[in-house]
Amino acid sequence: MPPGITTLAADAPTLSAANTGFMLICSALVMLMTPALAFFYGGMVRVKSTLNMLMMSFISLGIVTILWVLYGFSLAFGTDTGSVIGWSQDFVGLSGIGVTELWPDYTIPVYVFAVFQLMFAVLTPALISGALADRVKFTSWALFIALWVTVVYFPVAHWVWGAGGWLFELGVIDFAGGTAVHINAGAAALGVILVIGKRVGFKKDPMRPHSLPLVMLGAGLLWFGWFGFNAGSWLGNDDGVGAVMFVNTQVATAAAMLAWLGYEKIRHGSFTTLGAASGAVAGLVAITPAGGAVSPLGAIAVGAIAGVLCAMAVGLKYKFGYDDSLDVVGVHLVGGIAGSLLVGFFATGGVQSDAKGLFYGGGLDQLGKQAVGVFAVLAYSLVVSAVLALVVDKTLGMRVDEDDEISGIDQVEHAETAYDFSGAGGGAASRTSAPAPGPAAPTNKKVDA
Repeated sequence: MPPGITTLAADAPTLSAANTGFMLICSALVMLMTPALAFFYGGMVRVKSTLNMLMMSFISLGIVTILWVLYGFSLAFGTDTGSVIGWSQDFVGLSGIGVTELWPDYTIPVYVFAVFQLMFAVLTPALISGALADRVKFTSWALFIALWVTVVYFPVAHWVWGAGGWLFELGVIDFAGGTAVHINAGAAALGVILVIGKRVGFKKDPMRPHSLPLVMLGAGLLWFGWFGFNAGSWLGNDDGVGAVMFVNTQVATAAAMLAWLGYEKIRHGSFTTLGAASGAVAGLVAITPAGGAVSPLGAIAVGAIAGVLCAMAVGLKYKFGYDDSLDVVGVHLVGGIAGSLLVGFFATGGVQSDAKGLFYGGGLDQLGKQAVGVFAVLAYSLVVSAVLALVVDKTLGMRVDEDDEISGIDQVEHAETAYDFSGAGGGAASRTSAPAPGPAAPTNKKVDA
């Protein structure tokens, strides 16, 4: 049987069609976030890396789904062992679960909980890929995903959300993934890039985004999908907590976008579309752990603080010399840390739990718990991810050849290009084809260029 608290038969929850339908919709919204992330990242890279960036996210849907069914759900949410990992034989292959069997103390089936959490597991390694743009072998990346979710994500998910997990039992508040998703992915990204090194031309070539409209599309879809990511993490819609999380998600994202743009205008003199998209994502990241503990006013503060901090942090790669291609460290690691720690200041004690932050009379107790969760996940993911990258690098090799990187990773790894300009408008083909026999055009007639 799955872990949980035994209840009296009279008090046992019954299946709710409303909550079940709500959670299936939320699961679909979270699934959408992975292709949305692919668009977001795909627009930020140069033309020659677009398809590779899309595929680095998309392949996670395949690999992690299969591993989750085989053993991932059991490791993350099975019966606790030593407060560090789970295991339930019924969850292996999802083979021992009844069709209407409920997740303990909730009104949704185990299958629904499993598929909702699956979408989190899919998205998290995809987040890492943005830091590695332009230079990683696709086969090596696929192997890294399989190793990383097994050794890092599944155990950390158990620590944070699994019954008996040590951070869960400590009382760390992480409503929807500030530690398990964003700090985990951001720290992993830093660990991997320290192993594989910089792109050819880092700090020399401009490496500007090739399609800002694609970036904005991805950011908009991420924002949309994030409502399922956050509001769905309460696993039901009976007591209003999910509704508060929904509101706080919108509020914090708006505040972070405005704060990022304000910082950008003061610092660089312009309001950029890339800044708007990045600020929105920073706000989404920061409110993910905090949104069930703070008020809407607190959400404004969380979003604004994260927007400024993340905008400042993205420039650190040039100062310290690590090549975080698409600012995964600056947005997800820093945003995740900010949101998780700010719980210790802004938790009201009146939403998801009675835990109060410093500004609401709770002292430093919750802040201390949040700090333990932040730095435990950061340290574990950073070190283990670097080791896994080193193992893959020494076996398959993580990086493409320098010549292949310069010529374009799309053609080398996928034998395709994102855009075919050869036939744009039909003009190119007419200039390269032999004209049909016929009379010569009059010399006074304009020739199509």
